[in-house]
Amino acid sequence: MTTVAAYAAPAAKAPLERTTIERRAVGEFDVLIDIKFAGICHSDIHQAREGWGEAIFPMVPGHEIAGVVREVGSGVTGFAVGDRVGVGCMVDSCRECEYCVKGLEQYCLKGMTGTYNAIGRDGEPTYGGYSEKIVVDENYVVRIPDGLSLDVAAPLLCAGITTYSPLRHWNAGPGKKVAIVGLGGLGHMGVKLAHAMGAEVTVLSQSLRKKDDGLKLGADHYYATSDPKTFDELRGTFDLIISTVSAPMDFGALLSLLKAEGALVNVGAPEEPVSLNLFSVIGGRKTLAGSMIGGIRETQEMLDFCAEHGIGAEIELIDAEQINEAYERVLSSDVRYRFVIDTATI
Repeated sequence: MTTVAAYAAPAAKAPLERTTIERRAVGEFDVLIDIKFAGICHSDIHQAREGWGEAIFPMVPGHEIAGVVREVGSGVTGFAVGDRVGVGCMVDSCRECEYCVKGLEQYCLKGMTGTYNAIGRDGEPTYGGYSEKIVVDENYVVRIPDGLSLDVAAPLLCAGITTYSPLRHWNAGPGKKVAIVGLGGLGHMGVKLAHAMGAEVTVLSQSLRKKDDGLKLGADHYYATSDPKTFDELRGTFDLIISTVSAPMDFGALLSLLKAEGALVNVGAPEEPVSLNLFSVIGGRKTLAGSMIGGIRETQEMLDFCAEHGIGAEIELIDAEQINEAYERVLSSDVRYRFVIDTATI
């Protein structure tokens, strides 16, 4: 076991504080990673404050991890000391079910093991990226291409793959009209990726406050959902809508913006339930779907795509002592567009 410094929430809704945690010894197929940067995802806040239900404490959040390999186990074949690597939202799965075999480990029938707030195969809690080091089985580690700086790559391990996966699955590309709902940590990546895929991209945001940003990021159009005229003007427009908002939405209104046989995919995870009149789906044979991160192979594909197209997250780099302040700023939408912790300050 190795003792490392970390920032942890000691209890639900408690401020995060500096502490130490134990990392397991490097096993045969393990990779020990010196964490350089860790993104702050809204999911971290939901879990640290038990917004999604009972959680495990103390909790070290963080599933947007970028770093450098320090040590590898004797059986590791995919990585070497000095490699630039990343770890996303999961660190294990059953590896045997139909979804794991397909490379869809995030949908493991026995349940994937989260990077934090989960219990690993060894019966111990998992701790995330707000720390100096992490030990992960090589099968759940991805390579960060040389064309991506580690700081802007870190958020790709959640925000990037969470938007890339549905865009790919629902065939975003030339000739397709795609709307991204919300221009935050997830939304700004959705805009960049959909634009790079060749789709015609529209941002649907509560106001026009971030319009200039949205257009610079690659959006072709930008509309305010607070304006009723938006829904009249855009009715029946889109092939695909990706909703990135982690608050209850009027899904009926969003479904009205789809073409027949279009899809509305939700990647945000509100803490409250939502209601829906099913006629919004029936009329036009529309699809209301969800999507959760991506498998390991697809995450690597996403990173390679981002490197090829020069895509990284828009970040604000912070010291570890600013984590609690950053949480409050995320909740007030005061970030453009992802906080990233410089873990050298932990």
